[in-house]
Amino acid sequence: MTTAKEKFDHYRPKKFLGQNFLVDNNIAKKIVNSLEIKPDDIVLEIGPGQGVLTKYISEITKNFIAVELDKSIYEKLTLEYEGRINLIHKDFLKINLQNDIYNIFSINNPDVRNKKIKVIGNIPYNITTEILFKLFDSSDIIDSAVLMMQKEVAKRLTAQPNTKDYGILAIQTQTNSVPKILFNVPPTAFFPKPRVDSSIVKFDFGNSKYKILYKDIFKTLVKQSFGQRRKTMKNSLKVFFENNEVSFDNIDFDFTRRAESVSIEEYIRLLCDIKELMK
Repeated sequence: MTTAKEKFDHYRPKKFLGQNFLVDNNIAKKIVNSLEIKPDDIVLEIGPGQGVLTKYISEITKNFIAVELDKSIYEKLTLEYEGRINLIHKDFLKINLQNDIYNIFSINNPDVRNKKIKVIGNIPYNITTEILFKLFDSSDIIDSAVLMMQKEVAKRLTAQPNTKDYGILAIQTQTNSVPKILFNVPPTAFFPKPRVDSSIVKFDFGNSKYKILYKDIFKTLVKQSFGQRRKTMKNSLKVFFENNEVSFDNIDFDFTRRAESVSIEEYIRLLCDIKELMK
């Protein structure tokens, strides 16, 4: 029986790209099944790597796009899946989801732009936050996502106020989606073995109970609130209020509190109060 190491001896995973390849087929099937893909769904895979998820997704839907930055892997998958899937050789963080993804299918099927995208991937752990924020920025065109990430990061997504894990990532995740940690994956399921445990997280976009009308302002408000985590909100938001010509005195809120004690509902109410006073 071929071991995981022998299988990948021809390819040296690139550490700078955060490459740890999933080699457990049972876990791969479980991940794909978690996305609940239907034959007419548009599926986007981030970083297919050696194709452990790709082979199962390609059997379900033809509306399948995989984005791979590593040129040698891109070329390998192009040969292996010629005519069966759509491959983009590009950094996912530089992809325009609205244009790059829909344009591939809309030539032959203009109605495809009315469908939302399902996203899947064993994403590089070193850029997990950046990938999540990119998906949140396009939350209006995404149906759901199933992503593998470091277990410690997954815990932060569902964190509640007054805990050490509660912060910008938790707030942005919960206002753009409904996150759910599905199951954990041990290091032994990868080659090479990472030094951390992993978790599979499902994001249900569009069903968050929070509705943000001014997303850009909200992002800035939350980011600056946590910019000086150990300081009071008044100190953290001083520049934000000055830039928007808003006075603390005109808002009914206790600004002596720290950012991690403020609930998402309170941040939204604070946003509405600030917006009303902005010129």
